[in-house]
Amino acid sequence: MGEWRVPATVLAQLSSDYRPTNPRIESLYQRAKQAQWNAATDVDWTLQVPFGAPLPDDSRYAMASFEASPLARRGRPAWDSFRWELQSWMVSQFLHGEQAALVVAARLVEVVPDVESKFYAASQAMDEARHVEAFSRYLREKVPQMYPVTASLGALLDDVLADSRWDVTALGMQIIVEALAMAAFRLADTTFHDDLIKHIARLVARDEARHVSFGVLSLERVYREMTTTERADREEMVLDAASLMRRRFLLEDIWERLDVGMDDGVRYAANNPLMVKYRQAIFAKVVTALDNIGLLTPRVREGLEQLGLLDFGARRV
Repeated sequence: MGEWRVPATVLAQLSSDYRPTNPRIESLYQRAKQAQWNAATDVDWTLQVPFGAPLPDDSRYAMASFEASPLARRGRPAWDSFRWELQSWMVSQFLHGEQAALVVAARLVEVVPDVESKFYAASQAMDEARHVEAFSRYLREKVPQMYPVTASLGALLDDVLADSRWDVTALGMQIIVEALAMAAFRLADTTFHDDLIKHIARLVARDEARHVSFGVLSLERVYREMTTTERADREEMVLDAASLMRRRFLLEDIWERLDVGMDDGVRYAANNPLMVKYRQAIFAKVVTALDNIGLLTPRVREGLEQLGLLDFGARRV
C-alpha cells in the first residue's frame, strides 16, 4: 500500500479559559466517554466470513440491476463475485477514511478554540483509532485482498488534510466524509453479507453519529458569522467534494479487478437506478448536515442536483 504523506501547516491554539462555554459539546463529550467500546473484546472475531461463497437471492430490484449490468452475460456467479468485491472495496475505503479521520481528530485537538471542543476531539481520536483497528483486522484476517484508497477519495482526503483552516478540515471530514460513512454503515444490514462486518458497522455507526453532531455544533456558529466571500469559498469546497465522492461510487477499482470494460462499468454505475438511489440515500445525511450548518445554499443545492445526488424529497426540503 505504501506511505501516504500530506504536507500541512496548522496553528496550534491553546485556551487559558478552562470553563465550558458550549453545553451541547460538553454533553456530547460526556456521552462519548460512556459509549467507548473495545475492538478486541466487543467483537466476536471467531465469526467466519465465507468470502466468495454463493449469496442468497437479492430483491427483484437488485436482480433487475444485475440483468442490466455488464456482468449479466457471465451468469449469476459473477453477480455474487461483484457483491463480495463491492463489500471488500467499501470496507477498504472505510479503513482509509478512518485513518484520515484519526489524523483530523488529532489535529482538531490542536486547532479548535475552546477547551470542551478539545476534549471532544480527543475522544473522537480514540474512536477513530478503534475503527482503524477493527476494519484493518477484518480486512487482514477475513478478506483475500483489500483495495488501495480510490483516487477520488484520496484526492478529497489530500485536500482536507492539507488545508490550514480548521473549519475547512472539519467541513470536509466531519460533515462530508463522516456523514457519508454514517449513512453507509446504517445500510450495512442490506449491503453487507456476513454477520461480522454487520456487527462492526453497527458499532461504528453509533460513533459516527456523534462525530457528525460535533461537526455541526462546531461549525454552525462559525458559518453564520462568515462573510459572503468566505462562505462562497466553502460552497465551492462542498461541491468539489461532492463531485469527488460521486466519482468514487462509479466503482472503477472493482471493474478493473473483475476485468470488466471500464466504460461499460462506469456507465452502468452512473446510470443504473438502484445505484443512483443508493448514492442519493447516503448523500441525504450530508444534505441534512449542510442544512444544519447553513451551507445548503441555493448554489450548493443546485450543484448537488446537477450531480444527481438529491432525491425528490431532498429537493423539497
